[in-house]
Amino acid sequence: MHLFGDADVYDYQPAQPPGNSSMSEHAIEFLQEWIGEKVQCQSSLDRIEEQAETLAKECAAKAAEAGIPLEDIQEEVGDIQELIASKLEEAAEADQDEKNSD
Repeated sequence: MHLFGDADVYDYQPAQPPGNSSMSEHAIEFLQEWIGEKVQCQSSLDRIEEQAETLAKECAAKAAEAGIPLEDIQEEVGDIQELIASKLEEAAEADQDEKNSD
C-alpha cells in the first residue's frame, strides 16, 4: 500500500515574499516527490524509527545530489526524520485500521 494514495504528499505551502520562490519551492517539490516515492507503509509500528532514520539519511543524500541543501528542507519542514516517521506511523495505523475493519 502506498503511503499517500491520491492525497497530496505534503500539504504545507510556505508563505514567501514575492520573487523569493526558487530554492524553497524547489526543496519542497523535491521532498514531496521523494516522500511519495520512498515512504511506504510498514506492517510493524516498532520498526518505524529505524526506517525513518534510514530514509532521512537517504533523503538528505539525494537532496544533496540534486543540489538542495538539507538546511533548505529543514527550514521549511523541520526535522525530516520526524516528518518521515510521522508519515510512516500514519500509514501503519491506516493499514491496521483497514485490516481490523475486514
